[in-house]
Amino acid sequence: MLAPPLPPEFSAPVTERLRTDVARLRPGQTVGEALESLRRLPPPGRIVYFYVADDEGRLQGVVPVRRLVLSAPDARVAEVMSRDLIALPAKATVLEACELFLRHRLLALPVVDDGGRLLGVADVELYADALKRLDRAAPVARLVAPFVRFLEIESAGGLVLLAFTLAALALANSPWAAGFDAFWQAPVGVSIGNFSLTEPLLLWVNDGLMAVFFFVVGLEIKRELAVGELSEVRKALLPVVAAAGGMVVPALVYLATEWGRPGERGWGVPMATDIAFVVGFLTLLGPRVPAGLKVMLLSLAIADDIGAVLVIAVVYTTDISLAALALAAAGFGVVLLMQRLGVRNVAAYAVVGAGIWLAMFGSGVHPTVAGVLLGLATPARPWAGARAPLDAVGDIFRRFRVILGEEAPGRREAVSPLERLEGALHPWVAFGIMPVFALANAGVRLEPGAVGPVTASVAAGLVLGKPVGIFLFSWAAVRLGLARLPSGVGWKVLLGGGCLGGIGFTMSLFIAHLALAGELLESAKVGILGGSALSAAVGCAVLLTVLRKPAPGPEDVTGREVLP
Repeated sequence: MLAPPLPPEFSAPVTERLRTDVARLRPGQTVGEALESLRRLPPPGRIVYFYVADDEGRLQGVVPVRRLVLSAPDARVAEVMSRDLIALPAKATVLEACELFLRHRLLALPVVDDGGRLLGVADVELYADALKRLDRAAPVARLVAPFVRFLEIESAGGLVLLAFTLAALALANSPWAAGFDAFWQAPVGVSIGNFSLTEPLLLWVNDGLMAVFFFVVGLEIKRELAVGELSEVRKALLPVVAAAGGMVVPALVYLATEWGRPGERGWGVPMATDIAFVVGFLTLLGPRVPAGLKVMLLSLAIADDIGAVLVIAVVYTTDISLAALALAAAGFGVVLLMQRLGVRNVAAYAVVGAGIWLAMFGSGVHPTVAGVLLGLATPARPWAGARAPLDAVGDIFRRFRVILGEEAPGRREAVSPLERLEGALHPWVAFGIMPVFALANAGVRLEPGAVGPVTASVAAGLVLGKPVGIFLFSWAAVRLGLARLPSGVGWKVLLGGGCLGGIGFTMSLFIAHLALAGELLESAKVGILGGSALSAAVGCAVLLTVLRKPAPGPEDVTGREVLP
């Protein structure tokens, strides 16, 4: 049922929301002729629709884009077109169009006059504002589905991560602590002919499995740079500036107490923000948290990851092997060449990626950097056939996600390699790799000897440096007119979000293992765990104080409240 009362706009005729940039094909054309005509005379509009009309303009059928691209060039358009289509009469209303969008999960609806002549197309994007006002706006919900899935996986992954962290602490402080530590130090190797690589299991986790984690980080960064909050300078400025403050100030706080001491090298430990835990706590706070804060903190964490990767690549490296780096660079060249040649086999890229990881492993640059670079090299646009007019087909492929379900035919053609890989790997990283990393690295004996100056320095950087840096840099950007706060986010709310930014668990542990060793590492781990826990408690307390729980309202198809 639609939610009454409906605004007057739903009574307006569909001819007021019509696109006329229709690619009209003729039944007698061959597929090759149709593609050639589209290539020579592309329609002037941004969107192209492949509808078939006779010489008098009467609608005969529609050719799905994928079918047109993949059909034999000598096949007739009439042979590949579908005659089973739903058309709207010119006198139809906006409400009737919305009902058809929802009922049939359509991308577009052709509009015809009384004589069956094609007038134009009712495009789902032109009806997005109307669909937002309906109780069950499934197409609109799918517009934000990747973001929603990301939040759901991260929040659930945060709970699993917490459970494995507690398990690691319990085992490290149990009678089985020695055996637990010996398990991670057990040698594990790979031998192929005369080649052999044997390292402790802990190294395979931190350098091998975490390379996949960093690959997904690279995908997330690429997505944000391509289509997310970091894709436009104006939108990206505030989270980037806030992230810069959240990295610089904690490092300065740490160095203020550790300068000239053995723990000085660990200044990068309190710089990072853990997305999984932050999203988990935002989820626990419920719908009172404004969407603007969630988006800003996610974008801030992505920008934060960029900074952390740069610090790992530039600062925490050993002796550089130029020969190994040259091999890695050659591997990246092979990846780019494969993309240019249209190679789509994921296994082929995995083999080359493994070679790049091995070269980076011997180069002195941490091999997880290879994962980030491979993620950044992943195409953010869908693949399309070389015969198609790529500008038109690429746009339609991107827009298929508005309507098509998860298992819809042709979905692999409709989404980019970046989105497909991120969707496939993200759950494995959230529920597999990160918990295993926590189990292997978060265990520390909680005894007086484990608490030292580095503990206080790391905790101070996370608990004080993070919120102060995020708040002050954001305040300066807004006061200078360079950015503005997101909708629904005031300064007190931002301060609470900045406190949550002090949860630095995963990346902080990773950097600590690169920067420190022995007692200093154990001391840093205690600081990370304690500082992250205190940051979470303070952040939640601040947000609970300054945010009121919203009154119950209508829900969308995901169960989340929507604005009337």
